[in-house]
Amino acid sequence: MPAKNILSLLDIRPSPRSLDYVKNKKAFQLHHLVTEGRHHKTRHLSSVVKKDIPEGLSQLFSVDKDISRMFECLAGDTSLLEKAAQAVTQAVRDGKIIFVYGCGSTGRLAKQMESALWRPFWKKFKSDTAWVRFKDRLPENIEDRLIGEMTGGDRALISALEGFEDLELVGTLQLADHGFSKGDVLFGITEGGETSSVIGAVRAARRIWGRSSEREIEEASKHVFFLYNNPDKVLLPFARSRTILEDPGITKINLTTGPQAITGSTRMQAATSETFVMGTILEAGIHTALKDILTDKELQRLGFAHPYDISQRLRSFDMLLEAVSASNEQISRLTSLETETYRKGKRTFYFAEKALVTVFVDCAERSPTFHLYPLDSVREKKPKCRFRVWTDAKDHKQAWRMLLGRNFRGLDESFYRPAFQEKIDDPYLKDAALKSLASAGTGQEDLYDFSFSQKNISFCPPEEGDLGVAVCLDEEIDALKDASSAFSRFVRFIAEKKGRLALILIGSYSREHMEAAARYLPLKPGKDVVVSVSLSGPSFDPLGLELRTALKLLLNAHSTAVMAGLGRVTGNTMTDVNPSNLKLIGRATHLLQTHVNDALSLKEGPFAQTGIKTLTDSQANAVLYDALAFTEAEGDETSEISEVELAVIRILESLRYSRNVDWPEILSIALKLGGLEGYLEEIGRL
Repeated sequence: MPAKNILSLLDIRPSPRSLDYVKNKKAFQLHHLVTEGRHHKTRHLSSVVKKDIPEGLSQLFSVDKDISRMFECLAGDTSLLEKAAQAVTQAVRDGKIIFVYGCGSTGRLAKQMESALWRPFWKKFKSDTAWVRFKDRLPENIEDRLIGEMTGGDRALISALEGFEDLELVGTLQLADHGFSKGDVLFGITEGGETSSVIGAVRAARRIWGRSSEREIEEASKHVFFLYNNPDKVLLPFARSRTILEDPGITKINLTTGPQAITGSTRMQAATSETFVMGTILEAGIHTALKDILTDKELQRLGFAHPYDISQRLRSFDMLLEAVSASNEQISRLTSLETETYRKGKRTFYFAEKALVTVFVDCAERSPTFHLYPLDSVREKKPKCRFRVWTDAKDHKQAWRMLLGRNFRGLDESFYRPAFQEKIDDPYLKDAALKSLASAGTGQEDLYDFSFSQKNISFCPPEEGDLGVAVCLDEEIDALKDASSAFSRFVRFIAEKKGRLALILIGSYSREHMEAAARYLPLKPGKDVVVSVSLSGPSFDPLGLELRTALKLLLNAHSTAVMAGLGRVTGNTMTDVNPSNLKLIGRATHLLQTHVNDALSLKEGPFAQTGIKTLTDSQANAVLYDALAFTEAEGDETSEISEVELAVIRILESLRYSRNVDWPEILSIALKLGGLEGYLEEIGRL
């Protein structure tokens, strides 16, 4: 007998949290944002990758062209970027703080601005002979004057801290915690343009300047900046976004490119465009601060083109994309190798030094995007994560310093807890935030080890069939010729363990030069892989922005294609998303609803006679929260199983057989068929 109601068929009653979400959390139901849309170029990515990896990578790179088009428009009027660069210049000259704040992908972006761009530049400058003439004009600790912060602090680099992103209070408190004051500069970065914690930080910085006069508003606009990736018209209905967009005391830099290559995965085009723009702002600001004192020759020695031109810098992105996509065939071999590694139950070991932050970020972001175990803590009895990240450090503390360029920084519970208890009214958010706070302190540093040290190796030693990937940037490539270098030692260590090997080489050298350096290593022809990306021409890259952007483009496409090949993408939708905050709950609800309704819309097939034409928002959310309760109760058994996939399969299976198919049976089906992608293939949908 046809079912009349999906929830009654599944014997599910909406939980209090689901009822609360549907009724009270409409501000986090964001599926109509441009960044949450489906891109037409990658609509069938998952099936394409399984048949033709180079074509799948080409589709992913083709969406990056949307960034090039947006940059071309932006290059026509660089006034806002020049204003932002002038803020950096003034902060450098006055010894003020530059605060870059983001959440999730943009939070990791903020960390990169500090640790991979800003700090290395000033370290390089201090070793240059020109520093003697300049040092008295700057604070001695100039490398500390840019703070890259993310919602939740350094610990959030590993994985999200539930509840934090959804609270403006968190951004406000983190700004206060760092002593942000008048004259300091804030860049608040959010892909969606609606992230509560980022908006909280921006509003807190804005309040410092006051609103009583036009001069206060003008000065505020020179110090408070907001970068985002959705059109204003789709953000204005949200009160929290409207407070930013309608405030003339905040300078808005809109970087809308369109839908992401993977639906809602803003680590892709949104975060890439923001990384390049924010890096360009820092480059331009530093250049202006130095150019009146240093000679053209000295500036060029530091890596600055003369004259420096923001428009030209934006247009150089297209060259980077072309250089990366030109290595498509090599990248596809790496993608195939890493995919097969996981299919065989083996692990990948990434090794990097100069590229450490970019590699670390890509690996960390795979967890929430594709519902994977996060990077292992030392508390694990045995490794769970599919991959590890190593760098040449003697212990975990030194590894953190190499990653961050400074000591680990946690959140002081005594500062945050009273505010959480007093100022968070929502009981669910208060409970989540207080629990997360316990996992955000400085002590978290001791729980994670990324060192290429004997102690860390012994926790998870490479085995036969594992994959080692060494990532070298520019001058590190020549270090491959030195048998005593860290890269050579890592490669030989993996080879001794009978593992497979891959090199990612990116630099201003020719491909022939890079591949010649690789021949000094014990690579097996036809089995191991070398990916070489040549950024041709003279290197004017003072902060290493080109190198890291090229690497990000490569890793974005590669890791996405790996996960698509493993069935952790359905079409181009991130159905394996980990719904760890209110925005992701909304995304998961919409994905669940979309895939079920796609099946119900067919006039023929196993769901044509169910008697149900559509799954509503509230029904989808109720099933999602029920799935979350099931996976939480099951623990490790379901840690890498997506609640969205389980929910879609349960609804469709129950409709298919007109009976309630329970969660344990659905889990068995999902594991057997390889998730939703495999299930849909099984029933003839793909």
